[in-house]
Amino acid sequence: MPPLIATGSRYFVASLCLGIGVLIFRGVAPFRITRRELFSGAIMGLGIISIWAAALALGQRYVPGGIAALIGASIPLWIVLFRLLNGDRPSRLTGAGVMIGITGIVMMLLPGGIVSVNGAAPGAVLFWCFAILVGCISWAFFSWRAKSFAVPANSLVTATLQMLMAGVALMAVGILIGERIEFGSYLSVSVIGWIWLVIASIIGYSAFTFLISRAPISLVSTFPYVNPVVAVLLGWLVLAEPLSRSILIGLTVVLGGVVLVVKGERA
Repeated sequence: MPPLIATGSRYFVASLCLGIGVLIFRGVAPFRITRRELFSGAIMGLGIISIWAAALALGQRYVPGGIAALIGASIPLWIVLFRLLNGDRPSRLTGAGVMIGITGIVMMLLPGGIVSVNGAAPGAVLFWCFAILVGCISWAFFSWRAKSFAVPANSLVTATLQMLMAGVALMAVGILIGERIEFGSYLSVSVIGWIWLVIASIIGYSAFTFLISRAPISLVSTFPYVNPVVAVLLGWLVLAEPLSRSILIGLTVVLGGVVLVVKGERA
């Protein structure tokens, strides 16, 4: 599937499904929002989802999924850095948890290095690794600033609005750069994967928008720490990628860092 259209349509369809669900169970009232809330939703959708999703979709043509997940696990570190620059002082447990989590990521990243996908040139791999990192910084910044934006009172409406804006933007850029939809050429496994991502968007991003306005950002942002664990284990189970002792130790350290952040932010 063309990367940007596939990713954009994933969020677009997820937003429609979620919006229809809100209409059925809550009626039209939750969608009565102000222009400011509409504008904020658009900015948040572009800042949190679009930049990151575009970099990830395009970058994974060259960068292995496990490595992309490892880069994504830097999001909590950037959020803590933004908090420090703003004069905020996270708890010692939070700071220790972030540093331990990053240490675990490094331990997982070092053993095998970055092996390109489809024999891509090292320069292309490095460029797209950096692009994914920029997307993660954008996700972290706009997540950190989320509470300063005016958003709809209903978090499901917020998720619907942000995914809708992100989906439209991604598909528009995809069309502009020459991507086209050719339904007859898609394999059934691609369609199943796309449907799974739509479902994951509805569940995962709804949970994210609910929590981001109700829980400390350092606690909410621990989810990228778990992604490399899942990616590495699935790589081992599905793709027969080797599990070295360093990777196993790194995974354990990452989970330990998450536990410390959760404890540090629990109050």
